[in-house]
Amino acid sequence: MSVSHSSRLNKGVREQYMKLPQGGMAQVTYVWIDGTGEGVRCKTRTLDQEPKTIDEIPEWNFDGSSTYQAEGSNSDMYLVPVQMFRDPFCLDPNKLVMCEVLKYNRKSAETNLRHTCKKIMEMVGDHRPWFGMEQEYTLLGINGHPYGWPENGFPGPQGPYYCGVGADKVYGRDIVEAHYKACLYAGIKICGTNAEVMPSQWEFQVGPCEGIDMGDHLWMARFILHRVCEDFGVVATLDPKPMTGNWNGAGCHTNYSTESMRVEGGLKHIEDAIEKLGKRHDYHICVYDPRGGKDNSRRLTGQHETSSIHEFSAGVANRGASIRIPRQVGQEGYGYFEDRRPAANCDPYAVTEALVRTTILNETGSETKDY
Repeated sequence: MSVSHSSRLNKGVREQYMKLPQGGMAQVTYVWIDGTGEGVRCKTRTLDQEPKTIDEIPEWNFDGSSTYQAEGSNSDMYLVPVQMFRDPFCLDPNKLVMCEVLKYNRKSAETNLRHTCKKIMEMVGDHRPWFGMEQEYTLLGINGHPYGWPENGFPGPQGPYYCGVGADKVYGRDIVEAHYKACLYAGIKICGTNAEVMPSQWEFQVGPCEGIDMGDHLWMARFILHRVCEDFGVVATLDPKPMTGNWNGAGCHTNYSTESMRVEGGLKHIEDAIEKLGKRHDYHICVYDPRGGKDNSRRLTGQHETSSIHEFSAGVANRGASIRIPRQVGQEGYGYFEDRRPAANCDPYAVTEALVRTTILNETGSETKDY
């Protein structure tokens, strides 16, 4: 199995240095989304003391020409701290900080979708929108081959792997458990994990989160996943269809509710929201992966527990529908629904904003208003 050279370094030697006192200083790692809309970048600086609030962390800058975000002749970009977490790699008092990216003129970078999402979430705050997102991902060796798969062939067909137990059924559980603990330490609202249908494919869930917190927590959970995988020498890919053929793809199913959906009689509000979503299917498909539906077209085929990308559908307990109403919600008459269309590599800011625009702000058609 192909693993990275850095993972072979002696981690015991590293621990000798990690135990050294910091003299009252704190390391703060700034994390941001790069120009691909999928990759995350980071850089670290020293503060004179442990920051207690996000307001105590100063803005910073970086070279946008090296992250697909600026021309070399005008490359400085601003990092604006927006959400602070504990650092599970360097431990207290050190921090991880999610940042927005602004261009030289202080306008949002093209892949800074948080900026408009936050505006929308503030507008609908009285509705108290809750989200929970189920992040599927696939572990690969650095050679791009699924981790644990035979070097020259394929594992047995799907069936024994989902929520599986045993060395012949699951690959990489150490990574999954390390990521889970790291997220808990960081303060991320991670609420579960499980092995998925395709071998080497896993899922973790984040939520419930209200409003803008959903995007902040999921992006930082992704960053932590990539860092944990770096230590183990493997790669986590969010490709929606990492293996062609008779294998499940990877999505980011999004559970959503408003306050009116969560109380008695809420099923009527859920059904109203689904009707609105059905009239705006093309718009949602366009924003549910970074390439406007091209990535999802490989996954949403109507097979392997997906709906067709070309048709909108909804049903109770139907994992082959665009929108699934959980059976318990159908029986109790209130709760939430699950949008199964977002791709694994979606931007959670874009997904949550789109759901709110359509179901609460009652936008129609393919255009969005600039509030």
